[in-house]
Formats: sequence, C-alpha cells, structure tokens
Amino acid sequence: MKENLRVLIADDESIIRMGLRAILTELGHTVYSASDGVEAVTLAYRERPDIALLDVRMPFRDGLEAAEEIVKQRPIPIVILTAYNDSALLQRATSIPVQGYLIKPVKRDDLIATMRVAMASFAERAQLTEKVDELQEKLTARKLIDRAKGFLMQSGMTEEEAYHTIQIRARSRRTTMSTIAQEIIDQQKHIASVAA
Repeated sequence: MKENLRVLIADDESIIRMGLRAILTELGHTVYSASDGVEAVTLAYRERPDIALLDVRMPFRDGLEAAEEIVKQRPIPIVILTAYNDSALLQRATSIPVQGYLIKPVKRDDLIATMRVAMASFAERAQLTEKVDELQEKLTARKLIDRAKGFLMQSGMTEEEAYHTIQIRARSRRTTMSTIAQEIIDQQKHIASVAA
C-alpha cells in the first residue's frame, strides 16, 4: 500500500468521520470527509481519491449508490462501513463491486488491513480486466485477418500469400494488420454492393 493515499471518508456520524480521519492522518494519508452520499460523489469527482470508505446508511444517497456513481466516474477501491451485518446489503455490495466491508466501530488494525487488501485486490482486478481486453482485441484482430485472408484467397492467393500481403501492406503503411484487414473487407463489401 502506498504511503501517501488520498482517502475519501463518507459517514453521517461526525464522531466516526473524526475517528477515521485521526487514524488515517496519523498514518500519513490525506483525508477528504463527506457527511452524505451526494457530498461523497462530489468530493470523489473533485479530489480524485485513491480509495473511498463509505458508510452504507447516509442521507440523500446511501453508500452503495454513491459507490456506484464514483466507480462510474473513475474506478477506485471502495470499502463499505456499516453497523449492520445484512446479507441483502452484502449482495448489493458485490454487484458494484466493493473491495472491502468493515463493521463499525472500526478498529485501527482492521482498517489498515482492509485498506491494504482493498488496494491489492483492486489492482489485481484492474490487471485482469486489462488482460481480458487485450485478449479480446487480439481475437477480434485475428478474426478480421482471417476474413480478409479469405477474400484474398478467392482471388487465387494461397493462405500464406494472403497473410504475407496483409503483413506487407501494414508494414509499408505503418499500421496494424487488423486495420489493413478491415480495409480489405470494406473494399470487398463495396465491390459486392456495386455488383448487386
């Protein structure tokens, strides 16, 4: 966990906010405090915190609604604070998803451990998402290239020649093979529509 985190705390109980602020500032973190869900979303947008600790039951917008809004703006780790151990609440929290769940009153060691785990699991999830996106991109490119090769092979090329043609065009134009493949596909569509 980074030494200097920017932490957003949202809780309608000032004693809880002050207690959490005291622990976090003592640990060297910068703290932004909100007393309701609407203020939490505004602070998250303006201050761009590294992590948010949100009470579930707050006025105007509850912690889970605020968490959803914050994550839409800019994904960050979210830890939910609550005095209630409610299974329906946990179910809602997993759909956002949140990275941690603390029952109040929050103990210093529990807070530190939960924040550390939340930051690590968030980073791991972000890496996995990036890998999935990368694999999806490669798969899409592969499908485009295979389709373009098919069109080139219809004009008498072997599969190897078709692949090599796409590769050479991409290199000479300093672009990707999938871009060239898409151009070949578009060109074939145009030819087919003119012929029809």
